[in-house]
Amino acid sequence: MAKVSLVPLRPDDRERFIRDNQEAFNYGALEEFGRRDDHFEEDGEIISRETIEASIDGGEAYRILQDGRPVGGVVIKVDGDRGDLDLLFVSPGAHSRGIGYAAWCAVERLHPEVTVWETVTPCFEKRNIHFYVNRCGFHIVEFYNSHHPDPNDPDAGEAMDDQFPEGMFRFEKVIKQGDGK
Repeated sequence: MAKVSLVPLRPDDRERFIRDNQEAFNYGALEEFGRRDDHFEEDGEIISRETIEASIDGGEAYRILQDGRPVGGVVIKVDGDRGDLDLLFVSPGAHSRGIGYAAWCAVERLHPEVTVWETVTPCFEKRNIHFYVNRCGFHIVEFYNSHHPDPNDPDAGEAMDDQFPEGMFRFEKVIKQGDGK
């Protein structure tokens, strides 16, 4: 497994973190669709600055470091024994080296009290779906779409039609005692 560390996001790294996150998400869309398309939250960005900032401000944000260099980032929210993986990204130049999996294992070690983790990803993000299901042990438990919007997001139905017409998967990972990484 790749050796990485999670370091709390510093205020002076916030802007770079946002840009790195947008680059990673745009790379995934470009890789999938081969062109710019209509999946963008804001002009030219799959994930808007506003979305990333809200995630950082409402959770725990960490830089993923390898050999002291930033190679990605993660934002999580923890409430008792439940956790939400809000954002996880690895810089495109560092893909396929086990960094994302090592970072996820570090998150689980950071919060051993969490017994259920949850996250969502767009249906077109095949790389993410593979990662969450086949590498990290999540299960797809719900399919959000225009006919079944996310009940926790009052604008979800509208956003599904406009931004993610293919829909979004909700994933859960239930951790049994002794499953820690």
